Amino acid sequence: MSTAEAATEFDAATKELGDKIVGLTLLEAKRVVDYLKDVHGIEPAGGGAVVMAGPAAAAEAPAEKTEFDVVLTGFGENKIAVIKVVRAVTGLGLKEAKDLVEGVPKALKEGIGKEDAEKLKAEVEAAGGTCELK
Repeated sequence: MSTAEAATEFDAATKELGDKIVGLTLLEAKRVVDYLKDVHGIEPAGGGAVVMAGPAAAAEAPAEKTEFDVVLTGFGENKIAVIKVVRAVTGLGLKEAKDLVEGVPKALKEGIGKEDAEKLKAEVEAAGGTCELK
């Protein structure tokens, strides 16, 4: 009996629920388990169940990162120029910006978009500093 033949033996609601379960990510599956345990008192079976990803999960590409942290990793030969850039982008005072630059590695901005992060990195590198996106 093929999978298609077996699927026709089930009603639409059962097939829909089964398809939803197969398509769950590990985080979503954990949340379902926690919900069933907390709300309905249903405990998972002991013995370590094996969770296998369905074909749809295997085909998914990993989500592209949308938020980045720009971390200053060095200031090179031109510390003053890097301090000026740090002051401009962070709004810090002279002493705070100097302390940040001298205390590398330090985050300049956190949780910003890719375009803004790359622009900030280019500004720092143009001033003689080094930084990385995380």
